[in-house]
Amino acid sequence: MSAFKIHTIESAPEESKPMLEDSLQSFGMVPNLLAVLAEAPGVLDAYKLLHERFENSSFNAEELTVVWQTINVEHECHYCVPAHTAIAGMMQVDPVITEALRNETELPTEKLQVLRETTLSMVRNRGRLTDAEKDTFFAAGYTPRQLLEVVLGLSQKIISNYVNHLADTPVDEPFQKLVWEKKK
Repeated sequence: MSAFKIHTIESAPEESKPMLEDSLQSFGMVPNLLAVLAEAPGVLDAYKLLHERFENSSFNAEELTVVWQTINVEHECHYCVPAHTAIAGMMQVDPVITEALRNETELPTEKLQVLRETTLSMVRNRGRLTDAEKDTFFAAGYTPRQLLEVVLGLSQKIISNYVNHLADTPVDEPFQKLVWEKKK
């Protein structure tokens, strides 16, 4: 049994209520992740801010999806993979990209594949990239700014992925048809 509560707007700490109300207005629902994060208003606020900042980074919708889903899949986040599959659909990302990320198969372009491999290396090596990895990233057309923005996306995903592991956050009903498990 989980010690974590899935808050409603009514049960949430006062400081979290406006953030949950904002989510209700924006999405028509309060996603379970945010309802869990509401227990710690500062963490909820940080997550929402990081999400906004990453979404408004220099990456396009496909690149955002590659970074998010690469991290989600590597962390085996049962909640975030289906949620970001739905988000990618709303962002009109080609389903070929989404399925390649979910299934850990080759992406359709070399540039997106380099972004995935760089993101994976960042996760697996705790931010330590070799000079060759950085050179490959830059040669693919990415910039130092974008390498730092991968760190931003990773910061956001650490909050959500780790909280979902701790709380065993139930996947929201609208994402149930997109449930995912890592292939062994």
